[in-house]
Amino acid sequence: MTAAISAENLKMRRPQTVATDKMKIRDAVDADLTALIEIYNAAVATRIATAQLESVTMEDRRNWLSEHSPNRHPFWVMECDGAVAGWLTFKEFVPRCAYCGTAEISVYVGEEFRRRGVAQRLLEEAIARAPSLGVHAMVGLIFAHNEPSLKLFERLGFERWGLLPRVARLDDVERDLAIMGRHIQGRRRSPLASVMLLRDR
Repeated sequence: MTAAISAENLKMRRPQTVATDKMKIRDAVDADLTALIEIYNAAVATRIATAQLESVTMEDRRNWLSEHSPNRHPFWVMECDGAVAGWLTFKEFVPRCAYCGTAEISVYVGEEFRRRGVAQRLLEEAIARAPSLGVHAMVGLIFAHNEPSLKLFERLGFERWGLLPRVARLDDVERDLAIMGRHIQGRRRSPLASVMLLRDR
């Protein structure tokens, strides 16, 4: 059922694509799933980017792409010379009407493509296209010991809006969660539209 739904969605719409030099941002498709999982599992092992403690499988993430839609909660990949270098997702924040315009965003980059601007370009695209998705505020929830990600968000205009102390335990080490946010200027699709930008946790 899931595969059929995903295939039907792909037939209904052509993936949107943004190209920059040899890097290209586009909607994820089923053929990307293996690469997406490999990138995520590599991040799991670092204990810095996600609160997931064990690797995930194809079976675990079989519904991943079907849970997203390009016009509301997109799932983007960044291609570099034809390879999936990283990915970014929008997803629902809280299933309550007051949060109908709120989403979480997760961004991950493959090990061999780190320090090449992949995460920055994906986040810049998310910020640029936020108004068309009904976004007027973005928030990233990032482990406080993940200094590279915190610095990246700061460079893109995010401010520290809060800190949740010792809310995660990674290998018996308690970790804080920083709340990074920024407001988005642009035409709103809904008066309730606000979006949360979040790294998978």
